[in-house]
Amino acid sequence: MDLSIVIPLFNEDESLPELCAWIEKVMHANNYSYEIILVDDGSTDESWNVVEQLRSVNANIKGIKFQRNYGKSAALNEGFKAAQGDVIITMDADMQDSPDEIPELRKMIIEDGFDIVSGWKKKRYDNTLTKNIPSKLFNAAARQSSGIKLHDFNCGLKAYKKKVVKSIEVYGEMHRYIPVLAKWAGFRKIGEKVVEHRARKYGVTKFGWERFVNGFLDLFSITFVGKFGKRPMHFFGLWGTLAFLFGLTVFVYLTISKFFLDKTGMTQRPLFFFAILAMIIGVQLFLAGFIGELIARNSSERNSYLIEEKVGL
Repeated sequence: MDLSIVIPLFNEDESLPELCAWIEKVMHANNYSYEIILVDDGSTDESWNVVEQLRSVNANIKGIKFQRNYGKSAALNEGFKAAQGDVIITMDADMQDSPDEIPELRKMIIEDGFDIVSGWKKKRYDNTLTKNIPSKLFNAAARQSSGIKLHDFNCGLKAYKKKVVKSIEVYGEMHRYIPVLAKWAGFRKIGEKVVEHRARKYGVTKFGWERFVNGFLDLFSITFVGKFGKRPMHFFGLWGTLAFLFGLTVFVYLTISKFFLDKTGMTQRPLFFFAILAMIIGVQLFLAGFIGELIARNSSERNSYLIEEKVGL
């Protein structure tokens, strides 16, 4: 199969018929074998009924329905599990992504050899204050922390090699950081393509200001886990040791000062309490790292890695 089009959706019953017809037109024009995987993330409108109707007239359309709303990451993860195409395209269901971009995205994967191609909505139709400015700040922080030079991490229109989506797990709200997850898994050829951003035709946006707060929190989380997820002692142990040594040094200084210098009582000096606090925090951090190391060592994924190929085995 040439292509799998994975589309997460939530309350998009108005746009689905037009979107699927447009995708079908592009597929036939390019003679692609394809499937459209519609993942209904617990919609409360008629979206699932529309999916069933579309399936009844086009066998290439497939549907997955969640019992309740789990979020875009869960929808993408299930879509990736079901995808069978050599190239997987993800796009949003609100028709702000253009299916006409699909042939060029596929070409960049098949002919140019990219593992991932991410869309870049260079010209947007969103409100500048509430979306553009926070989005620019978010993308700048993501570029700096991940080392991946993309302008638009959160663009829903992306293309992947099949091997990429079968090698990663998208969880929480990590759909924003799929390129980072792929980079961790060893897929480093990540490209970008300027894509059309269309004005919203149906419905309203499902995301508010909280997505930027959650996005930055997830960025800190994914950066930390990427660096220290399998070696937590390297972080907690280091800072715990430094804190303990700082407290111990101050405590020794206060002891020497009490008996040989100004004879001031240790407990009468604020530094004494800072020293005790630093040593307690240091011990707690060290123990956190030790416990984390025990968990990591006993995890079933402690030696999880991908083998690209073998010869003579």
